[in-house]
Amino acid sequence: MVRSMYTAATGMQAQQLYMDTISHNLSNVNTNGYKRQKLEFQDLMYQTLREPGVRNVEGSMAPSGIEVGLGVRPAATQRIFQQGSLNQTGNELDLAIQGDGFFQITLPDGGMAYSRDGQFKLSSDGTLVTSNGFIVYPEVVIPEGAKTFEVSAGGLVTVMLPGENKSTEIGQFELARFINPSGLKALGNNLFVSNDASGEAIMSSPGEEGTGTIMHGYVEASNVQIVDEMVNMITAQRAFEIISKAIQVSEDMMQVASNLKR
Repeated sequence: MVRSMYTAATGMQAQQLYMDTISHNLSNVNTNGYKRQKLEFQDLMYQTLREPGVRNVEGSMAPSGIEVGLGVRPAATQRIFQQGSLNQTGNELDLAIQGDGFFQITLPDGGMAYSRDGQFKLSSDGTLVTSNGFIVYPEVVIPEGAKTFEVSAGGLVTVMLPGENKSTEIGQFELARFINPSGLKALGNNLFVSNDASGEAIMSSPGEEGTGTIMHGYVEASNVQIVDEMVNMITAQRAFEIISKAIQVSEDMMQVASNLKR
């Protein structure tokens, strides 16, 4: 009975973490470029009371053993990089990736981060930056007085300069993709960094080698589905209630056993 209480406690802790994950997903339902997380569970080790295949006193073999599970543990939070809906904004600095790939962002320490959020801004010198002021890589600087700013599906950046009748090329976007994007480490601020689990970034121009294309004047919305998350929330709540009931029943059984009289 004591074992059942500890086993049920692991289940309650797991469901609490499940609720934490669901809450985080729902909190970011309006975060552009956000990718929802899915919590995965694994059963814990088993206490073997009798090995399968042992022979009893009559000499026959037991076809199965006796194993008692000791609960559950969270195994991983899998990030689902499913395409979010593309919303047209009309802002010429907004970009979205249709398909696979990440924008490259230069961090203040010189490191490289990756993002699906294409809500870019201009710095005081005309450099394309994120909302936090991090520079987009490869660096794109829009000349002062430029009348138009265009980004093609293949990532070619052009502007129309004063006194000219044709567009001038000022840059070329490159997108990064990964063999295992779920292994990327989230930094917050819609940024990820690579590690051994994700593998090194594979660079290519948009639309080449399996990389997605760029949609100019669009942003990618979060891929969180509110209805799915609400169903998951109800499931987690009911599971938590049932597991807590197991602890209450175990405590009642212990109380009955302690009150036995000969």
